[in-house]
Amino acid sequence: MKMRRRKFLKLAAACAAGSQVAGVGASDLTFRDTGLRQKLRPRSLGKTGVEVSSLALGGVIGMQLPPSDSHDPVAIAETALDLGISYFDTSPDYNNGQSETNYGQVLARRRKEVFLATKTNDRTYDGTMRSIEQSLKRLRTERVDLLQIHGVSAGEDLDAWGKPRGVIAALHKLRDEKVIRFIGLTGHESAARLQQAIERYEFDTLLTTLNPVARRQPFREDLLPMACGKRMGIIAMKVMGGGNGCLVTGNPLQQVLRPYHDQTAHQVKAPSLLRYTLGLPVSIAVVGVATIEQLKANIEIVRSMNPMTLAERQELETAMA
Repeated sequence: MKMRRRKFLKLAAACAAGSQVAGVGASDLTFRDTGLRQKLRPRSLGKTGVEVSSLALGGVIGMQLPPSDSHDPVAIAETALDLGISYFDTSPDYNNGQSETNYGQVLARRRKEVFLATKTNDRTYDGTMRSIEQSLKRLRTERVDLLQIHGVSAGEDLDAWGKPRGVIAALHKLRDEKVIRFIGLTGHESAARLQQAIERYEFDTLLTTLNPVARRQPFREDLLPMACGKRMGIIAMKVMGGGNGCLVTGNPLQQVLRPYHDQTAHQVKAPSLLRYTLGLPVSIAVVGVATIEQLKANIEIVRSMNPMTLAERQELETAMA
């Protein structure tokens, strides 16, 4: 354990140092009010050289629900942009494309302000091409900044990815044709399988689960240092435990522990969880919200916080073990 933690700290320091490299953010993204942008300090997205807001708007929770008299996902996304969030996270499988459709209402008018990330669940060339074509229609754009192989599982057939009609060939073709700029992968089931994937193939980004609970230790101490060593842009999800934020004080626990829920008996306030994750060598924390009020609260936390020190992170990990 001590050797693994020392390795983690060494690589984390190197990764953090790399995140200080100036990116191309201002030339890539146009903000309506540069004063508002200063509320969220940008971070470099790994070796891409692009700078993005350290807080992203997640595509689940409120952004996957259809608009109604009591819920306006477009207003949530508009407010996120107005308050300095530049990274939008979504996927075609978030409520059968509803999340992408909601984002599309905003992107049709404000595409230049957004670093746009979506995903594909397919592992074949043809299926990936069909997936991105449908995503582009829903998102009302001709390109996405980041396309990710979504939901890498413990039993993933990594050999199939690299075959001539596999997903990797499709991603490279899309990048060559400038339909996408960067290639990533996501997963929260198996840290070991994600490690094997990034050893075998070249990726720009990794979206994975990073929070203080014990079951995520392999993601923090094995996967994260490897991704840092490859200068990948690291995007954290399940910051508050996934689902309904079951790690946050006062939120209900899930009745069944599923791979994407990280409940523990010990809950903490949301600022502690955001400070914890953004104290790790990551580029972005993806957090979904149900309301504009939740969005504003999270932005205020990130705007004014200091990331946790190593000692504080270790204390929280112990408490939530």
